[in-house]
This record gives sequence, C-alpha cells and structure tokens, in this order.
Amino acid sequence: MNKKFTILFDLDGTLVDTAPDLMRAHNHVMKRFGYPTKSTEEIRNLVGQGAGAMLGRSIWGQAKKEFGKIEDEKIKKEMVTEFVDFYGKNIVNESKLIKGVKDFLIWAKKKEILMAVCTNKQEHLSIDLLKKIGIYDFFEYVAGHNTFDYCKPDPRHLTSVIEILDGDIKKSLMIGDSETDANAAKEAGIPVILLEDGYTEKNINEIYHNHLIRDFVGIEKIVEKYL
Repeated sequence: MNKKFTILFDLDGTLVDTAPDLMRAHNHVMKRFGYPTKSTEEIRNLVGQGAGAMLGRSIWGQAKKEFGKIEDEKIKKEMVTEFVDFYGKNIVNESKLIKGVKDFLIWAKKKEILMAVCTNKQEHLSIDLLKKIGIYDFFEYVAGHNTFDYCKPDPRHLTSVIEILDGDIKKSLMIGDSETDANAAKEAGIPVILLEDGYTEKNINEIYHNHLIRDFVGIEKIVEKYL
C-alpha cells in the first residue's frame, strides 16, 4: 500500500505567533511570585520546552533543570498551575496565525497530505488554541508535551506520531522554528523546514535545517519537491 506523505508541525512560533499571550501569562505569574517580568521579544527566546522550563529559564537564564533551584515543590507546582490556568483563559487574545499558514494547510489538505502537530505545549492547551484560532480540523493528530512519556527533542515524539498516522518516516517533513524541533527531526531522519524568526535564542545558522523560510508564503514549492 502506498503510504501518504506526512508533515509534522511545531505550534508556538511555527503555526501561531503566541508570544504576546504567553508573555501576559508569564508576567502574571512572575508578578505574583515576586520575579521580574519579560518583554514579548524576551519570551520568544524562552518558549519551546514547556511551562516549567520557560519559567525556570526566565528566572535563572538557563535550562529546565534550573527550575529545580526552587526547593519548595509546592511553590513550583503553584507557579506552573497558575501559568497554565491564566494562559488557558487568555489563549487567543493576541495570538495570530503566521503569515500564509491557512492557505498552505488548505493546499496540503487538497494534496491529501497527512498533517499533525508535535508541540511541547500541553496537549489540552494545544488543541484549545488550534480550535479557537480556526485550524484544528486540518490535523489528524495533536501530540503535546504530555501526550507521551517523552517529548521533543526526543525523536520519538515525531516518530510515534508518524506511526500512529500509518505514515512513513522516509515520506515525512518537519516544519519548526527552533533547535528543539530541528534536533528531534535530525535524530529521526526527517528533513526540516525552519522558520527564520523562531522562538529561540540561537542564531539561525547554528540550527540544523534543510530549508529556511520567512513565513508560509510560497512554501508549497519546497514541499512539492518531496511529494
């Protein structure tokens, strides 16, 4: 049986510019717990590894493990819970689709391409965002941070979704905006289309990619080469 082509998408910074709403939720939590707030641009560098990682990197400027410097587990849990609760209630106040996304999804659906979202945002928040911003029905599957026992940059986050869709790794693409997406795809053996202005601190030239795009306008020409 000839398997369909599969495209996996990151969510924050790839399909949707969520930084303004993430910034408001982040700053709400920081004000409540006595830590400095951040600008929208600063938030773009912190997104991609889940709420706990974002809060930890914001406070200490380092990786997810630094969140452990708060010894009180109750406080850490309260911070994440407060963030998720506030963000969930304000998830599409200012978030917008990346330019060209809707047209590309329509094109891909007509081509009978299987599409799924692989994000480190919690699954229920991801689904809610996709529904409220009007593109949920384009996707066959949504895998969030807590869908499996692993998440990006673990390549299984991608390969498990391809398996669920009965796809083929050799007939798959990943579209993302950060090293988290790129490293997962590289380890899985999947080509990567990377957005230039991603949610990452890294220089774009430091991140593995096969193709570089500013937005989704004209991306069909790249994808056609793989079909």
